Amino acid sequence: MRAAVLERFGESPTVTEIESPVPDTGQVLVRIVASGVNPLDTKIRAGEAGHARLRLPAVLGMDLAGVVEEVGADVTGFAPGDPVYGLTGGVGELQGSLAEYAAVDARLLGPAPAFLDLREAAALPLAVITAWEALVDRAQVRFGQTVLVHGGGGGVGQMAVQIARAHGAHVFATGSARSLDTIARLGATPIDYTTAVEDYLAEHTGGEGFDVVFDTVGGAVLDASFAAPRTYTGHVVSALG
Repeated sequence: MRAAVLERFGESPTVTEIESPVPDTGQVLVRIVASGVNPLDTKIRAGEAGHARLRLPAVLGMDLAGVVEEVGADVTGFAPGDPVYGLTGGVGELQGSLAEYAAVDARLLGPAPAFLDLREAAALPLAVITAWEALVDRAQVRFGQTVLVHGGGGGVGQMAVQIARAHGAHVFATGSARSLDTIARLGATPIDYTTAVEDYLAEHTGGEGFDVVFDTVGGAVLDASFAAPRTYTGHVVSALG
């Protein structure tokens, strides 16, 4: 099969022929229709993500969507022909998604959403999982809370806005001028990221602060995030500590 193989950190992957994988026990062989590329993939390629523990040569790419070709022993819930998606590899010794096929742990796959095409589905896994872990698993967002998302126009930020709204929160999100319309379409109140923290706190919370602040930008934005939560009860979570 063809795959984009990274031979050295800092270089571009090369499309080449490699051996097609065979599903082991508990694995599913997926014919990959679309792959998602995330900022973390670019950091891994540059050799700036030691925690990924990637061994070269390697196939990058963590997100995929495709069609089940074959199921290994002890796999239930999937059959050949099923459309699937998931966050499945591209780290450690796990083959990534920039290839024609991948044999992946069945527990990392889900049925692809019927209302999305597979290209759209491939863009979701890492972004949704990151936003869900921050807001639901960590901050335990709930109905009626006020939530501020920094970087609401980015991949994780857009998912965070929708997840918070689905849990009944009142959502606000910072972004650049070109992303404010997107933030508004997703149902959040847009805030220009150049606005001073004290100004948008006064305008949107009466100076009380937000119940949850989710930082997807890092650096100085994370520092500023600690000035934005409600005193004593507010939470700050970050995807880029």
